Amino acid sequence: MYLNCHTYYSLRYGTIAPRQLLAIASANGANTLALTDINNTSASLDFVRLSEKYEIKPVVGVDFRNGAQQQFVLLAKNNNGFQNINSYLSTFLHDSHLKIPEKAPQLDDTFVIYPYKNQNDYTLKDNEFLGIKPKDLNALKFSKWNKLQHKLVVLKTVSFQNKKGFNTHRLLRAIDNNTLLSKLSKTEEGDPNDMMLPYNELCETYEEFPQLIKNTQSVLENCQIEFDFSQEVPNNQKSYTENEDSDYTLLKKLTYEGLPYRYKNPDDVIYNRIKKELEIIKEKGFVSYFLINWRILEYARSKGYFYVGRGSGANSIVAYLLRITDVDPIELDLYFERFINLYRKNPPDFDIDFSWTDRDDITKFIFKTFKNTALLTVYNTFKFRASVRELGKVFGLPKSEMDILTRGKYQINQLDKLSQLVIKYSEYIQGFPNYLGIHSSGIIISEKPIHFYTATFLPPKNFPTTHFDMVVAEDIGLYKFDILSQRGLGKIKDTVEIIAYNHPKKKPVDIHDIKRFKADENIKHLLRNAKAIGCFYVESPAMRMLLKKLRVDTYLGLVAASSIIRPGVAKSGMMREYILRYRYPERIKEAHPVLLKIMPETYGVMVYQEDVIKVAHIFGGLTLGEADKLRRGMSGKFRSRDEFLQVKQLFFDNCKQKGEPETITKDVWRQIESFAGYAFAKGHSASYAVESYQSLFLKAYYPLEYMVATINNFGGFYRTELYVHEARMHGGIIEAPCINHSFNMAIIKGKTIYLGFMFLHALEAKTIAKIIEERRGNGLFKSLDGFIERVPISIEQISILIKINAFRFTEINKRELLWEAHLKISKTVIQEHVITLFKTERINYKTPRLSSTDLENAFDEMELLGFPLCNPFHLLQTPTSNTMRAEHLIHLQNKTITIEGYLVATKNTRTSNGKSMHFGTFLDYDGNFIDTVHFPPVAAKYPFRGKGIYSITGKIMVEFDCVTIEVSAMERSAIVEDPRYAVNSLNSTFQNKKSFADHKANQLSPMSPKIMRRTPETL
Repeated sequence: MYLNCHTYYSLRYGTIAPRQLLAIASANGANTLALTDINNTSASLDFVRLSEKYEIKPVVGVDFRNGAQQQFVLLAKNNNGFQNINSYLSTFLHDSHLKIPEKAPQLDDTFVIYPYKNQNDYTLKDNEFLGIKPKDLNALKFSKWNKLQHKLVVLKTVSFQNKKGFNTHRLLRAIDNNTLLSKLSKTEEGDPNDMMLPYNELCETYEEFPQLIKNTQSVLENCQIEFDFSQEVPNNQKSYTENEDSDYTLLKKLTYEGLPYRYKNPDDVIYNRIKKELEIIKEKGFVSYFLINWRILEYARSKGYFYVGRGSGANSIVAYLLRITDVDPIELDLYFERFINLYRKNPPDFDIDFSWTDRDDITKFIFKTFKNTALLTVYNTFKFRASVRELGKVFGLPKSEMDILTRGKYQINQLDKLSQLVIKYSEYIQGFPNYLGIHSSGIIISEKPIHFYTATFLPPKNFPTTHFDMVVAEDIGLYKFDILSQRGLGKIKDTVEIIAYNHPKKKPVDIHDIKRFKADENIKHLLRNAKAIGCFYVESPAMRMLLKKLRVDTYLGLVAASSIIRPGVAKSGMMREYILRYRYPERIKEAHPVLLKIMPETYGVMVYQEDVIKVAHIFGGLTLGEADKLRRGMSGKFRSRDEFLQVKQLFFDNCKQKGEPETITKDVWRQIESFAGYAFAKGHSASYAVESYQSLFLKAYYPLEYMVATINNFGGFYRTELYVHEARMHGGIIEAPCINHSFNMAIIKGKTIYLGFMFLHALEAKTIAKIIEERRGNGLFKSLDGFIERVPISIEQISILIKINAFRFTEINKRELLWEAHLKISKTVIQEHVITLFKTERINYKTPRLSSTDLENAFDEMELLGFPLCNPFHLLQTPTSNTMRAEHLIHLQNKTITIEGYLVATKNTRTSNGKSMHFGTFLDYDGNFIDTVHFPPVAAKYPFRGKGIYSITGKIMVEFDCVTIEVSAMERSAIVEDPRYAVNSLNSTFQNKKSFADHKANQLSPMSPKIMRRTPETL
């Protein structure tokens, strides 16, 4: 009886979750239900999957609307009808200029329901009906349609569960229309009565028109939609070649052809592993999945693209031989059953990382090569703080009040009524889908047309994108190909190119010589001492400390470190136990003998996903099929806890039967459970470690070139400023952008690094392009006049260049240059210069002699680059007299000290009881790291107050050679007032301080740039 039901996937309109809609229908006695979200099919497949549990027959379709104006509802008679509806809807979602017409097209296997209007004058086809809402019944009695009841059906729309749902709907509509709630037009709202009635009550409403009830039941009876959610058979593209047999022949051929590249002398272990894997890959129907990945990466290699293949697929020797991954599963003893087994329903993951500059081309290749392809969507949901802002605007709250609410600095009972409503409804809509986005990496390649399953929309990148996410995709047997973008690979690729131009006489770098890297002493030194800033996956403060604690200097050690730092291992306490057993081998004896036998390499500690499966299988007596449920739970993609709980009791029963003490069983299960949603497969960690070694090699031997590439790829874990600092610590001479030397990106000449124009805030791309093009075509600039004559530029744009000292080669003070620029450049619209036969002599105005200080330069740099190029300690209002340095701290264990540090990064977290605490990373005066921990009382009393230099007081804690300060007090130090806006006396105040040149002469700080004015000749 319900032909028009909405979930909250009727975005910014509906208010009911799909599961909740089914529960409401079941409670109201409905046994058939049509889901027809507005211009959306996100919930359709999940609705069909869940309906069996509620004993409701599912019918699916779409409510076609222009805004809130309903045009018609299309219902699918069967799967073909659903595909036709999806294709039709997608035409509008791919072209926002198209409006949905009043009349529906003729689509096979569909029913059409038009809303009743007084002016309805349709000639209805066999599959078309007029929907009569309860409010239309009186008017119907006096309408011509009363005599044509065979073409009428019940149209009782369901959009809300109750009054609160309707109120929420109005708020969502106001957000969608970007208007105050009080100004929301009634035409943009649904009917307050669009709620579900008990089945009997609905029949009573239409009792004067029994024909309508009969017609509605007939329509629903003639709709039958079916999808297979068993996941027994993948629905990905079935074959890469003509058929599945030829696919297997090709896979086998490619696998054995890859042997000479990977192994000089393959033995029986390798051949047996290949044979075993190929048989299971064939039996499980994953052959085409491997071949499609192989084809994508064959194309990438042909284009010279760097990539890293990781994920559970890295456990496969077939993937290694096909060059999908670079991890040798034999060398690492990677657990085959983690990769694939007969109980596994979905293919192994191949997460393929490309440089961010190459990924779009790879995506284009995939869409061009494979027929039924789409990106996966991700549901961007309402978050509490963002919802507070949205609803605050809807209620007309001033920004100051919204700021108080978003910060949580309030007592709910002390708020006014409107603010209380904002909080109440922000909490209620938290988790509602807000809009559809694009999954960071997921692409599906289907055997059937994509519209068989879903409508698609067209985001700015112009690749069709599904309405459902990766969880629903896997429910239906569509397994994604992960094509990821990663800046680490861009850094490696760019460094190789930078080395080639900065060291043209050196032999080209072989970045793939991983075996040599593993034995390199310089790389081992960087790892042991955590000197890995800028290096992929090993530069974060937490990883830096872990490397020190573990004294990591081997490949296998780095593989383990990459995994034990994950939240699951860390929170379970096993990371600390691993460190203890590594540092104190006698402690290994405390490990459970069975666990130690299963995992001797990690001292009986579960570190990888494989370890969990081994423990579950060997220690807990689970079959590989049951253990596969744990694997799925650990993936983080599904309903993790459900997967774990399904096998928990079985695990405990088996252990009890074996005679294991309950305390041991509980502890082992606690460790297993902590892996849910977090753990890495060993092959995944090994893939990360390969890339880490590549970046570590470049950092060890070409640190300046590597830092330039890091800066140009917009860094990594830290801000650009830190990588500039790191280059300086390695002897780099940092120069601000220069008209005659800089390009869009940073470049290096010898040891001198010129920052690129792209780092200047507000400098336009077209200005940058004109400067570089003119310089390439006609040589270096010789003066400001010459630049103005050759480059069409506005006063605003040239002011940026002058302020950053990009014309320093003229040796004219930049204040004078600014005067000249303002006198010589018109504020009118800039036009391209026209070359004329005679050159007009430029009038030279006599400008006053002006000066600027290094301090003013520092503030200009902060404004335009985001950071100063001097030591930030030189900007303190009161020059520092504190001689405490990071290198002293190791000798002051348990002492309370005060040290000054420049804030680099913070990590906010919560204690087990929900209180906020922080970890801080600072640089001392000499540019070395200080690590701090701020427990809740201190975090609340002494909060971080943005970038700057802090005076930090705290107790020195030393654990496993790692030093941290347990902060007891902290205060941000004042810096000098910006002299550009201060009174003249402040400039003289600064002059009385030590000058920057004095700092340089004293050699106090490697953070200080070598400040000297350079002419083109000296450069």
